[in-house]
Amino acid sequence: MKRKIMSMITGAVVALGAVLGTGPAAAADTPPAEFGSDWHDPVSAAPPVARPDTRSCEVTVARAQFRDFTPYRGTYAPPKGCGTRWSKVVLRLDGSVKGRQYDRLGHLAIGGVEILRTSTPQPSPDGITWSVEKDVTRYSDTLRRTQDVEMLIGNVVNETYTGVIDVTVTLTFYTPGHDAGPAETPDKVLTPDGTTITTPRNSERIVAEVYATGSGGGCEEYWYMTVPDAAPYSCKAADGPYREVQISIDGRLAGIAAPFPTVWTGGWSNPFLWYVIPGPRALDVKPVRYDLTPFAALLNDGRPHRLEVSVVGVPPGQTGWSTPVNLLVWQDEGRDVVTGALTRHEESRPVNSVTYTPGAEHRLDTRGAHRLTVAGHLDTSHGRVTTTVARSVANTSVHRWSDGENPDALTAEWTDDETVTSGRDVTATHRTYEMDGVTTLGEGDRLRTVLTLADKADTAVTRDGRRLSWSRLDDTYTGDATYTANVPRDQRHAVGTTAERYRLYGSDGCYDRSLRTVQGTLTEDRRLC
Repeated sequence: MKRKIMSMITGAVVALGAVLGTGPAAAADTPPAEFGSDWHDPVSAAPPVARPDTRSCEVTVARAQFRDFTPYRGTYAPPKGCGTRWSKVVLRLDGSVKGRQYDRLGHLAIGGVEILRTSTPQPSPDGITWSVEKDVTRYSDTLRRTQDVEMLIGNVVNETYTGVIDVTVTLTFYTPGHDAGPAETPDKVLTPDGTTITTPRNSERIVAEVYATGSGGGCEEYWYMTVPDAAPYSCKAADGPYREVQISIDGRLAGIAAPFPTVWTGGWSNPFLWYVIPGPRALDVKPVRYDLTPFAALLNDGRPHRLEVSVVGVPPGQTGWSTPVNLLVWQDEGRDVVTGALTRHEESRPVNSVTYTPGAEHRLDTRGAHRLTVAGHLDTSHGRVTTTVARSVANTSVHRWSDGENPDALTAEWTDDETVTSGRDVTATHRTYEMDGVTTLGEGDRLRTVLTLADKADTAVTRDGRRLSWSRLDDTYTGDATYTANVPRDQRHAVGTTAERYRLYGSDGCYDRSLRTVQGTLTEDRRLC
């Protein structure tokens, strides 16, 4: 009998910070024949946050057990004995959960500023522990004052889903020293009041960050596989799967970005892919960043302005996207008011071409693209500075499926190219996100998913044409897992191999780590540089 597979893909909802690989873990030589009641704790090949060798102070921000949708509320106070200017601030979340539970989306806000968007890995019956670290130095302005704390990892605990999520979150503050001076951080960290924002009148650089996530249990969790109404598929979107995260000021487009196609730890119908190694960013929801400095002259008038975020392609009335915004502001110490002008605003005609081809194998071809260039100047205490931001986003995908959505396959690529020119300095970033996977329900209800995900970025900073720094990131995950569907957990007879290689090369050095698992057992952990 044919069954729909996509209806199972979102068997869970998540998102988090970077899971710690705290040094090479022991690798087993003889993995079990199939998954048992326990497996290796979650681990990522990504590097831990580098910490300076200076004196530090630790503050506990939250300690909570999440059983439902009741948020934790508390009070944060700055550390005593470590001053008010720090070389680095590192957030750490330590979590544990056991039994049966889906992945759950969470966030942590201090003084209304979201500093962590996170989620949980799925537990083994015997229980797992995990840790997450994140560099939050850029929020130093918020952390210098006593603030309200709110944290929520929405959860459901009942006779079926038994996992209580237990977390502790700390902040460690590192003082300046010989090897690390005070960090250069924004002077202000602001959040909108509803949809309005008022910035200091001497703002000379403004960057918005948006923690954009498609989640919540509906089709926007896997927006990249939605189809127009004419196609016979379980998740519809009239304009197809193309998504674009836009930010506007007073109704005028100010920034565009490609969303990262996050796969949560129950995604693609197969939690056995993610029990040990999460997909890229699944446990580290990075915000989309927009350089809004060309609009600073408009924002510096002392009046409130409308700041709005929208996601192109989401059907009207469709829920599932969360887009909290922080505004990072650098001020001109030499002037009370900085004036200037927005001098250029050029936008291409958006492209969103969707072609559906019916047949024994249904096919949907998607091609999307958009370009935006904005420029402005500011008359600062150190002279006139012109900032130009040019950004182009694109997406191509081929979605193939048969009747009953079995098999169901997607090959897709997203690019997000950005060049920021500020005075003599040019920062160019080329981002590429890749997804290639197929899910099949075969004989004996054996469900198999084969999937590759990649998060890549090349960045270079030049001054007067001379390269100052560069970096190249390639974080690639591959997985192949099979289990018996529609049976109790202890009858699934699941098997699976997963791997991740995280490579980061550049002017700051080299990091290259490779992980591999078989049936939940870590069989390889190699450092290659």
